[in-house]
Amino acid sequence: AGVRPGDRVGAYLPNTEHAVIACLATAAVGAVWACCSPDFGADGTLGRLAQLEPAVLIAADGYHWNGKVIDRADVVARLREELPGLRHFVHVPYAFDRPDPAGSTPWAELLAEDSPPDFAQVEFSHPLWVLFTSGTTGLPKGLVHGHGGITLEGLKWSGLYCGLRAGERMFACTSSGWALWNMQLGALTQGAAITLYEGAPHHPPGAVWEVAARTGADVMLLGAAVVMAGVSPRQHDIGRLRHVMVSGSALPPAGYHWILEHLGPDLRIDSTSGGTDISGSFVGASEYDAVRPGRIGGRLAGVDCAAWDSGGEPVVDAVGDLVVTQPMPSMPVSLWNDPGGVRYTESYFGTWPGVWRHGDWVTLHSDGSVSIHGRSDSTLNRHGVRLGSSDFYDVLETLDEIAETLVIGLDLPDGGYWLGLFVVPSPGFALDDALKRKIVTTLRTRLTPRHVPDEIVEAPAVPHTLSGKRLEVPVKKLLSGEELARAANLASVDDPDALRWYARFAADRAR
Repeated sequence: AGVRPGDRVGAYLPNTEHAVIACLATAAVGAVWACCSPDFGADGTLGRLAQLEPAVLIAADGYHWNGKVIDRADVVARLREELPGLRHFVHVPYAFDRPDPAGSTPWAELLAEDSPPDFAQVEFSHPLWVLFTSGTTGLPKGLVHGHGGITLEGLKWSGLYCGLRAGERMFACTSSGWALWNMQLGALTQGAAITLYEGAPHHPPGAVWEVAARTGADVMLLGAAVVMAGVSPRQHDIGRLRHVMVSGSALPPAGYHWILEHLGPDLRIDSTSGGTDISGSFVGASEYDAVRPGRIGGRLAGVDCAAWDSGGEPVVDAVGDLVVTQPMPSMPVSLWNDPGGVRYTESYFGTWPGVWRHGDWVTLHSDGSVSIHGRSDSTLNRHGVRLGSSDFYDVLETLDEIAETLVIGLDLPDGGYWLGLFVVPSPGFALDDALKRKIVTTLRTRLTPRHVPDEIVEAPAVPHTLSGKRLEVPVKKLLSGEELARAANLASVDDPDALRWYARFAADRAR
């Protein structure tokens, strides 16, 4: 395809071998990789890949989810038409048995070419890949990560923290559009194998545990939501499993107890917190940290992070802003299309010059452990007391009657404060007076009286980003009077109809 160093290769692929092979080949020739999962629609994908003007597009015809085969031929056709500067299209016939589209290069033909490997020599910060932020409130930011920084980060977590060795197997339950997909490639640096699973984690029920058993996983990397789904693996033999890493959101105390009860008491539980921004983690567990349910072990090697108060002073055993005070190798080398680094500086260094402000509320405890309380841009600040949204979710979503919740805080024009709790009941339940009383009692006794909301509202669903994070900030904007078109980019939302419901609720509430 004539791809050269600096060219961009865009992909629209599920979590299959095609994505791994294409990513490694792109890196080998010094080109820049970017991938969108096929659960992204055309608008969401174009909003990301079009920024890069890729020379090559590698795309599959569909993917699988919840027992269904999802056809993406129409989306791929639109990408071919609208991506600027596209020179080549590689077709991956994955989900359907039909002829290759006209003008495409078949995947099999690409692999059939017998030529020696070509490894371009690039400098440390040469772009390796571009990861994108969720893009829920505007055009997604393209985070450019360099070869050297990502290699160091991958060697660190896979070798020092996972302890992976040649011949072992790691299973990351992820889509190709989540940073965990990129992170799992670090396992290959240790000579370990990675297991690729394409489909819903619990369709059929317990599918993720069946895959772990069939492939003999030694280490698993998965989202907290997979654990909290509560599907028992007991019918499967996962005796090789020694280490469970949990990301996406902090694992609540109930999740620790569930793992110990259902996966085994000798497993190492490693709840981590980081971000797409660094393609890695700031904090996590280590062999030297005690395991405390509901807390993360501590800072990771090479991460000089702290909690700062609003005045820029470090705090311990108190809630503060998560900051990183010295450079990390895997911080982005730049943002895409950001002349002079203006957007990069505003996004991460605008509050305290030279200090990375990540946007999470955290507590660094005196024993070295860490608690994550949620995003600081969706802060719950009730009468001067900051409350973490994750504390609500950890407590309430252990109740059988509740499927999911969303908590929003608003400053009112009269100087008051409104704390609203949206509740999605579990199938067979309704938000009646008895459940409302149970919620109030649970929050009052397990947290504090300040956590009791002013209003509890039944909602049909909670909207998320395409990577599974609750849309607290867009919903807060809607409730503050912002129009839906300005509050969120619907192409980056997993359930646009759910967000439309919140827009209608906000409009009705404002009348």
